[in-house]
Order: sequence, then C-alpha cells, then structure tokens
Amino acid sequence: MGFLAPFAIGYAVFYLLPVGYAVYQSLLRVRRVGGVFGTTHQVFAGVSQYSALLSDRAFRASVVRVVVFGVVQIPVMIAVSLTLALLLDSKIVRFRRFFRLSFFVPYAVPGVIAAIMWGSLYAPNLSPLSDLGVHTDFLSPRLVLWSIANVGLWAYAGYNMLIMYAALQAVPPEVYEAAAIDGAGGLAVAWRIKVPLLRPAIVLTAVFSIIGCLQLFTEPEVFRSVTANISSTYTPNLAAYSTAAGNNYNAAAAMSVALAAVTCVLSFGFLRFAQRRFGS
Repeated sequence: MGFLAPFAIGYAVFYLLPVGYAVYQSLLRVRRVGGVFGTTHQVFAGVSQYSALLSDRAFRASVVRVVVFGVVQIPVMIAVSLTLALLLDSKIVRFRRFFRLSFFVPYAVPGVIAAIMWGSLYAPNLSPLSDLGVHTDFLSPRLVLWSIANVGLWAYAGYNMLIMYAALQAVPPEVYEAAAIDGAGGLAVAWRIKVPLLRPAIVLTAVFSIIGCLQLFTEPEVFRSVTANISSTYTPNLAAYSTAAGNNYNAAAAMSVALAAVTCVLSFGFLRFAQRRFGS
C-alpha cells in the first residue's frame, strides 16, 4: 500500500480535488445585491447552470460540431495510422527506422506551434500555396473545420501508428510462417491476420481519438487570430474557456463537467460496443 501512496496522493490532489471543485462550482451562481454596482456573492443554484446549457444554442452547436468532426476524422485517422503501421511492418519497405521516426516527429511538435504553422499555410494572404496557384480558402466557413481536422491528422497519425506498430511487433513470427506455408500472400496476411490481431490496439487508439476530438481547443483558438470564421464558442472547450475569461466561472464549470460527462459516455460506450462486437 505504501508504494501506491505517492501516486494516490498526486491523483487525489491534482485530479480528484479539481474535478470535485468544478462540480461544486457548477452548482452555484452569482447573485448581485444592491443593483448594478452592488456586491456579489455565490448562492446554491442546483442544476440551473445545466438547464441553461440545454437552452444555449451556441453550446449545443459546438457539441454537435465536434461530434461531426469526430465521425469523419476518427475513421480517417485510424485508416491512415493502420496503413502506415502495416507498411512499416511489411518486408517491402526499406529504411524502416527513418520512416518510423519521420511519421512520429509531428506528434513531438507542440500543438500551438503546429497550429501556427498550419494557420500560416491556410491564410490566403500568408500561404505560399498561393504562389503555386492554389487559391482555395481553407479557412472559409465551409472548410475551416476540415482544415482543423487535417492538422489533427498530421499531428496524431504517427502516434497512433506507433501504438499499432508496437502491437504488430509482439506477434510471434511463427504465425506469419504458418500463413506463408498455407500460401497466403502479403495482402492476405495483412488483412486476415494482422488486422484482426490489431483490434485491441485499434480500439485503444479510437478511444484516445474520441477523447481528443471532444477536447478540441488549441487549433481553433490559434486559428481565431487568422480567421473570423471561428467564434469563441466554436468548440465546447473553447466555449468554457471564453466563459471563464468573462468571469462567469460557474457557467464555465458546468460546461466543463457536461463535456467530461459526454466524453465518458461516448468513450466508454464505444469501448463496450467494441468489446461486444470484437471481444477485445
């Protein structure tokens, strides 16, 4: 028990207590006494902050936006990561260490730096793509969400690829030797043997991606400086941050708790579905 004490103390102080305090703050509201210039104090408000969220069209739209974002981006992310992992594990690819490092390097770039870099590429007045004859406005209302998705794909595909590649390295060579004896070619081995064995790793990366999509913050916040098509409530995390910046901490706490609840429901729901469907 003593060996767990350092972790348990840190977990309680830096995770459980902040979460509990956020839940507590979300149950309060500010009451002003004495008119516009009167004093303010917090009073218990129950679930009124959460009721207000349900009627907040901007917050509901932000949740729908990140859900649509995830429905498109997560399958593309998994497909790209899986393809890269299978290619690195195949015998036809040379310089595997170089390509493995190259695919992983974008994950090591801080999110803010990556967003600034891509924002410069997307901005019509800054982008070198304009000199190449590409005049598409990637920050237009129709494309800005998918431009953000592209940044996420560039940054995290290598990380997910590494998880899948590590899982492939744990497969006994005898499995592939038996498949070769049975006459299976490279594509058959990849589709019928490697992909089924990778299901636990695929489920794990999908859960990570679900959590990451719902917590989308850095890219839209940075892109706000280069486009007016991203509002302060573009994503739930951005809405909570903007609300807190306006000194409405109780509403921001309610947004954060609601977002955490949605994240838990979706991630654990997907995990249960995957366990029932694939037994992983």
